[in-house]
Amino acid sequence: MPNPAADAPALVWFRDDLRLADQPALNAAVRSGRPVICLYVYDAGRSSGRGLGAASKWWLHHSLAALGASLEKIGARLDIIAGEHADLPQIAQSLGAGAVYWTRRYGGAQIACDAQVKKDLATTNIEAASFNGHLLREPWEVTTKLGGPMKVFTPFWRASQALGDIPAPLPAPKALTSGPWPKAAPKRTTLKALDLLPTKPDWADGLRAEWTPGEAGARARLQDFFHNGLANYADERDRPDRPSTSRLSPFLRFGDISPRTIWHSARHLEADKPALAKPVAKFLSEVGWREFAFHLLFHNPDLATRNYQARFDAFPWGEPDAKVLRAWQTGNTGYPIVDAGMRELWRTGFMHNRVRMVVASFLVKHLLIDWRVGEEWFWDTLCDADPANNPASWQWVAGSGADAAPYFRIFNPILQGERFDPDGDYVRAFVPELADIPAKFIHKPWEAPANVLANAGVRLGKTYPAPVVDHTKGRDRALAAFGALVKE
Repeated sequence: MPNPAADAPALVWFRDDLRLADQPALNAAVRSGRPVICLYVYDAGRSSGRGLGAASKWWLHHSLAALGASLEKIGARLDIIAGEHADLPQIAQSLGAGAVYWTRRYGGAQIACDAQVKKDLATTNIEAASFNGHLLREPWEVTTKLGGPMKVFTPFWRASQALGDIPAPLPAPKALTSGPWPKAAPKRTTLKALDLLPTKPDWADGLRAEWTPGEAGARARLQDFFHNGLANYADERDRPDRPSTSRLSPFLRFGDISPRTIWHSARHLEADKPALAKPVAKFLSEVGWREFAFHLLFHNPDLATRNYQARFDAFPWGEPDAKVLRAWQTGNTGYPIVDAGMRELWRTGFMHNRVRMVVASFLVKHLLIDWRVGEEWFWDTLCDADPANNPASWQWVAGSGADAAPYFRIFNPILQGERFDPDGDYVRAFVPELADIPAKFIHKPWEAPANVLANAGVRLGKTYPAPVVDHTKGRDRALAAFGALVKE
């Protein structure tokens, strides 16, 4: 039986849910009437088999700092341990906990870890309960008519919406009493001691200028999007040169805000302003794509390492040329829209979604480099890299994933730039050496007359690289490789 003592604390095990509002695990602890211990265990990826990338570590540091400050305001504290998630039952015992509450995760290793923790807690007479605080629907709730997993987004999203209303988000507690930290419990550490921030060198200036991690930052970002971006979202979301996207993905990644809060906030806004119905529907469908990615991960735990479509196991990926790969990573491919995207990523820990598709297609198809190489780079450099969206999106572009773009659909980086960055403002923001190139040539500077290049101070191959691969040749090579795969 669970520890019946009224003063036995309830332990809230924080992971990817670093907020107070709409936090079902925290809400359950408060409702229990017990003193509450808010705990974060940093295990450097040992429970999931994959440590956080450098940009994600930066975000985690600041999100934890924000959570700690929020808890202090309501009379509580955030305790931090460096250890292993598998040790949670022993930690709970040492704290004299009567209950442990947490938000569910959906990666294969994460599920296995949490299941073992719950099993071990049961043997120690400590109540254990997990909650959905990360998704609108649990991955197993949305099924085909035969009860199986969904493989295509549109019917998935239709089936998800048919399940009924999304529960309203829970309010944040206004006051909280923290339980004591016994001497027998493991030694706590400090956020600084986790060493999550870059120091030598400190490359995070661009991230600091761009982001305010944490719950307050998430709500401010949501409101800014509602006031300044949502109205044009349906028509301009593919324009990287315009502020028409939500940029909420890093906040969702670390649970600074819940999808239910976003959903209901958008629906309330639509009720007040019916003219926003179209952009709200489109925006929420993109939240739906996040749901679909976690649905895929739950049913395919090896999503980041194995082709969803097994036929791609025979695809003739080339051995990456180190120089060419480095040119892609650093934004020096000679294709301005690709280079702008990769430099935006390096500077800000983020990249516009349309440009993500372009740079991914370029790596996989123009350069014939395995999608997993690109997924690993994004994992390290994106603030919003999570175990579902990152691999699902890379497989979508590669053609190997669920509901994927056909492999023979190859993004033309020149046309993509001309269509979605027609004035070249996005390129100029991140590739300053091309700032004075006229819009007519900014996405294909190799076609600019010599006098235009000279007037702009551009010397191809010197101040800006020549293309690492000819577009037509790269496209033809990719189609030939795909053709060979189809014939096998």
